[in-house]
Amino acid sequence: MPHLDSLQPVLPPRRSWPLHDAAATRAIEADALAATPPHALMARAGHAVARLARAIAPRGRSVIALAGPGNNGGDALVAATALQRLGWQARAVLLADAARLPGDAAWALAQARAAGLPVADALPAALDADLLLDGLLGLGATRAPDGRLAHAIDRLQDIRGAVLAVDLPSGLHPDRGTPLGAQAVRATHTLALLTLKPGLFTAAGRDHAGRVWLDDLGVALPDAMAATMRLAGPPRPIALAAHASHKGRFGDVAVVGGAPGMAGAARLAARAALAAGAGRVFVVALDPAGGVLDDAWPELMHRDPEALLKPGRLPALTVAAGCGGGAAIAARLPPLVARAARLLLDADALNAVAADAALASALAARGRRGRPTLLTPHPLEAARLLGCTAAEVQADRCAAARELAARLHAVVVLKGSGSVVAAPDGRLRINPSGNALLASAGTGDVLAGWAAGRWARAGDKAPDVLELATEAVFEHGAAADRAAGTDSVTLAAAGAGSGVPPSLRATELVEALRRRG
Repeated sequence: MPHLDSLQPVLPPRRSWPLHDAAATRAIEADALAATPPHALMARAGHAVARLARAIAPRGRSVIALAGPGNNGGDALVAATALQRLGWQARAVLLADAARLPGDAAWALAQARAAGLPVADALPAALDADLLLDGLLGLGATRAPDGRLAHAIDRLQDIRGAVLAVDLPSGLHPDRGTPLGAQAVRATHTLALLTLKPGLFTAAGRDHAGRVWLDDLGVALPDAMAATMRLAGPPRPIALAAHASHKGRFGDVAVVGGAPGMAGAARLAARAALAAGAGRVFVVALDPAGGVLDDAWPELMHRDPEALLKPGRLPALTVAAGCGGGAAIAARLPPLVARAARLLLDADALNAVAADAALASALAARGRRGRPTLLTPHPLEAARLLGCTAAEVQADRCAAARELAARLHAVVVLKGSGSVVAAPDGRLRINPSGNALLASAGTGDVLAGWAAGRWARAGDKAPDVLELATEAVFEHGAAADRAAGTDSVTLAAAGAGSGVPPSLRATELVEALRRRG
């Protein structure tokens, strides 16, 4: 049985974690199997599942293990057998041909039957147990479930009790976080084994995985398996500035946006940049009639676009362009791309790049010259940049973010559930913070301004742009979690009547960010 400290909670996030896709995990598993006695790894996995079952259902006395045709089913059988020995009323349902099980799973089935565990070959009329173990499908599933497996997954949609998924919720793609078919299991807890899979944390993964745990089964990862993907953790606290500081030391941000009818977007971004610690924030209005003055934040300064473009000004600025930029932003982008010290493009600025091949080429050339750029698209904006559909972006968010980062030589934040942050060299981060309260107008503008303000404050001493963007995205989501009064995992499971506020206005998000810590 694994040591107690090998079982670790992953969500809510307390640190950064390495992520490994299905191919890397299979390679790690193959090495581990070669280095351990027969069936030892499955025994460890099954006992880890049993131990977590006791932790999440401390008053539980009954369990049903649903086992499919792979080794996940074997893990569930080992766990149910262990719980039966501890006095639980345990049953199993094997929805697979026993004669065709892989070796470890066949061993687990034999052990279960020898221990007297009841093993049926069809679902009972009622799935009435304190805990259900989902071992139907795992890492090896590559197509939509059908037949008895699809029926079982459908049945689990109606369960209101605790569901513990073994390694992955059945029917969820391990890399993409998308259901393989019409449905995937919605677990209350998922115990990842050996490695954490990226699909647990992006797209639909967070809704299906519930609270995620990891047991590495005592297997040390080989150096060759160093992860290029990571789950983001809380950023390091920001050190207090020296007493003898002044605003000029903390950088200038220019927010270029606020086209007619969209002044609010520029205001939100500018407020967020100031809240993030920028020394000075300029609002560069694209509405010739004005309309972006912000009486509630008189600290914000206003400049016309021509003032921004004076010789020598841009190379000292962090520019956040596109927040409420409308069609007018396109004409302002070429000098920003050519000369801004640090450039963040959001919203309409991204649409302008997507519509202009020459501008896209200039942006990529900027990156090749070593000028840092950060792009913050939502899925539809990313699709325009990539020349595909938003559905195709969402079908493989990690691949889409990586392709866009490589194509435009920029760090990319692909927003959404489990925002993906990708660097041109292929490194990738997935953000675990945040919740559905961010699904309101203006919160993306707040993220753009917050990231720009942090970037300006760091200036030339900024860490790697990938890490800076990752920290900004994490803080943005964590502020929404604080506004909800709970972590994102608990919020997702809370349901109606939980006392969670029904919405979060973007102006409230700025204040929640300002009070971080």
